[in-house]
Amino acid sequence: MDRIVEKRRTTKETAIDVKLNLDGSGKSSISTGIGFFDHMLDGFTRHGLFDLSVSCDGDLNVDSHHTIEDCGIVLGSAIAEAVGDKKGIKRYGNFILPMDDALVLCAIDLSGRPYLNFDVDFTSEKCGTMDTEMVKEFFYAVSYTAMMNIHIKLLDGTNNHHICEAIFKAFAKALDMAVSYDSRITDVLSTKGAL
Repeated sequence: MDRIVEKRRTTKETAIDVKLNLDGSGKSSISTGIGFFDHMLDGFTRHGLFDLSVSCDGDLNVDSHHTIEDCGIVLGSAIAEAVGDKKGIKRYGNFILPMDDALVLCAIDLSGRPYLNFDVDFTSEKCGTMDTEMVKEFFYAVSYTAMMNIHIKLLDGTNNHHICEAIFKAFAKALDMAVSYDSRITDVLSTKGAL
């Protein structure tokens, strides 16, 4: 079964088109108008081995908030639709990713219950033109629309660029693990029988 989803969301603040293939090879086409955010989504795509295209026309004359948050909303919705009924997938994923001085842990559960635990303190307000406070907002949006539990914890590091990059890549690796099929799982991995 193909796990390919296309989503479109248009508001007065943003117009976003996303295409996601959970079983891709790491190909990306990203254009949000925020260079550093594009770089982060590209890293997510390549290291998760997903195929992802994102096109966003946002109100960057205001700031980056609506663009980044809304991209998280649409990406989370695409993930939720792509995993479908979750039969046969591992459900859980975790990864500790080193990036030079930075060390980040990401653990996720495709539980159907949204929750974000984000334990990261940045020491600069921006990476490129992206507000570092928007990293948390992005993952909050993903967690709620994908209905997944996400824990992100900075274990070590001082360079904000490296920390951001490690976060997106660790999330990619954890998600790749969680959406992977396991032949031993014949239904949904839950005592409830549904997620």
